[in-house]
Formats: sequence, structure tokens, C-alpha cells
Amino acid sequence: MEKRDLAYLKSKARKVREGIVRAIGVGQKGHLGGSMSSADLVTALYFYKMRHWPDNPSHPDRDRLIFSKGHSVLAQYAALAECGYFPVEALSTTKQLGSFLQGHPERDRTPGIEANTGSLGQGLSIGLGMALAGRLDNRDYKVYVILGDAELAEGQIWEAVTAAAFYKTDNLVAIVDHNKMQATGKIPELYDVGAVALKFASFGWRVLEVDGHDLAAVVEALDEADVSTGQPVAIIAHTVKGKGVSFAEHVASFHNGALTAEQYEQALREIAQDEV
Repeated sequence: MEKRDLAYLKSKARKVREGIVRAIGVGQKGHLGGSMSSADLVTALYFYKMRHWPDNPSHPDRDRLIFSKGHSVLAQYAALAECGYFPVEALSTTKQLGSFLQGHPERDRTPGIEANTGSLGQGLSIGLGMALAGRLDNRDYKVYVILGDAELAEGQIWEAVTAAAFYKTDNLVAIVDHNKMQATGKIPELYDVGAVALKFASFGWRVLEVDGHDLAAVVEALDEADVSTGQPVAIIAHTVKGKGVSFAEHVASFHNGALTAEQYEQALREIAQDEV
């Protein structure tokens, strides 16, 4: 796909957001806010940047995506379905007993999932291990890890940050979904980790900052991350929690909330009309 085919990417972003809403359904709690804020990032990865094969999810040369903030995996489920890893209709079974789509990602259950996550703070360590394994195996795949900004309070994140810089893992890209909210409110009021970009840079990472809902800027940053400088890359993506659904934007209760039938229909209407 041509880099500037933004109409295509925007159409896929709408499909991803629609899939998130359909996965949550009516009357069942689901992580709408953080899934919506990361939807454009996931879209750019699956439909522009990453090398992957839906008919062969275990291809050894595939690029890897790890959702460290596993509660937002609905965005990844929606993208995987749209790519053809499994039928789109399966999204409506999310969190049902026996479904292969559960509230947090499971590697052995869902095609295209690389790691079990949801216990926050662990995804970057897993991604670092995969990046180092790729180097040892002489493979040129990239490893992308989507982190929540509240998740950065976990100490294990910073252990992985220091190790990645020391080992010069320039095939590792951390993407921070910086929506500035967590489950119960605004991050600056609850536990502020400070200047995120400066922190990554101080540990020896190359840092890029973008509007995480500007698809042109996101794909440009992903391309820039391919330039090898012997450093891991952190993309700080400034986003809006609940992006694309007016009643959920900037609202902490939709971190993990249920939709009424009216809200469900309104969300689908707004997404269909949204230019993003």
C-alpha cells in the first residue's frame, strides 16, 4: 500500500472502532476507552507497517505486536478480524464462555496474539526478549509493543527500558498510548510519572512524538523508526481516551464500562460518520 493512501487507512480505522464496539456489545462491561485511543495506532501497524500473514500467523519472519496493556486488546481483535485471521462475526462472542476471544489476550487461544498480557508492566520485557531472539536467529523482523501511559508506573517497564538501550535493540519499538487517563481518573491527579519522552530519551532511546490520531503522522513515525541508529525507539502517541465516541471521550468510567442499547447504536452511528 502506498504510504499516503490515507483514505484507505481511515476506512480501516473506522472498521477497527466498529469492531471494538461490537466486541463489547450491550450490557456487558468492556474496555472501550483505551481500545478506542489505540485504534489508529493498531490500524497503522496492521494495515500499513507490519509484515504479517493472516493465513500463517506463526510465520517466522512476521513482525510482532504485543499489547502490554492487555485490557485494550479489543482494538487488536478488531484489526485481526478485519485482516482475516478469523471471521469478523466472532467479535460478538468476546468474553463469552468458551470463546477464543477473551477480555485479555491469550497466545494459545487466539490467532495472531503473540503473548498473554494484562498483568501490567510485562509486555516490554517480553518484546525485548523477542527482539533479542530475532537478532540471534538472524531475522529482520520488528517487535512493536503498545504500552499504556498509566502502565509506565510499573517498575518492570523501566528495567526493560534500560536493558533494551544497553543491548542496542533497534528492532524494538515501544508505542505509548498517551491518553493521560487511567481507570479512575486523570493521570496527573493520581500518579504522574512525569515527562515521558524525556524519561525514555534519558535512558538512551530514540524518541518520536506524534498525534496518535493523525494517521499521516503515525505512519511517518513508524517509517522513521525503521532508520537504524543502534537504539530502540519510543513513539509517544498523544491520544484521547474513548476517541470516536463522543460520550466516552475523556470519561474515566468508560475505561471499563457497559453500554446501553442506545449508547451502542449511537457509538456505531458516530463511528460511521467520523472522519477521524
